[in-house]
Amino acid sequence: MKNGATLRFGDVTFDPGRRLVMRGPRPVSLTPRAYRLLEILLSARPNALSKAEILEAVWPGTYVTEGSLSALVKDLRKALGEDARSPSYIRTVFGYGYAFEGTVHEVAPAEPSAARHALVWSGTEIRLAEGPNVIGREPPAGIVISHPSVSREHARIDVEGENAEVEDLGSKNGTWRAETRLSGRSRLADGDELRIGAVRLTYRGPAACRPGETATYG
Repeated sequence: MKNGATLRFGDVTFDPGRRLVMRGPRPVSLTPRAYRLLEILLSARPNALSKAEILEAVWPGTYVTEGSLSALVKDLRKALGEDARSPSYIRTVFGYGYAFEGTVHEVAPAEPSAARHALVWSGTEIRLAEGPNVIGREPPAGIVISHPSVSREHARIDVEGENAEVEDLGSKNGTWRAETRLSGRSRLADGDELRIGAVRLTYRGPAACRPGETATYG
């Protein structure tokens, strides 16, 4: 990882600056050793690390058995939501060690808007940046919702000052504002309920327009 960049793979965000790992909107609870294991595997990708290299990096100056490493890998896989029989991220290199697999995107830092704009998802607030905020099933979408009803690039919320507008990006299952499926751009008001596929979100922001007001553009 260069310069402590924030990385995203699937619905997982790895933020080394804050020592934080997220799955969707929720923090992942990792032990310091599990975090360190993920960190070194990401740093070495796509190359494999030997068990000896991993043991020295995770348990420096301490003798531990390979069984401890196997247990740690199992815990990390569970935290990342993957199946050891068909792993998406952590590949076992039999007779050698482990490697990180999967597509990793570096997340460009985005400045939160000066006015408060956010989405609330499962009780977690996600701040929106000034400009376009793409919502989709996987990176490079800025807001990743890993759900089968969500398209790869599903919708976009454009923030400009105190205004925010949502637009569907040709998704299969649609973007809904309350009970209305959107066919154009719709200006958002604080408290609006959005549905991205089958996933429900709440928009929180300044009172930019009257509740229910919709601006549709040709």
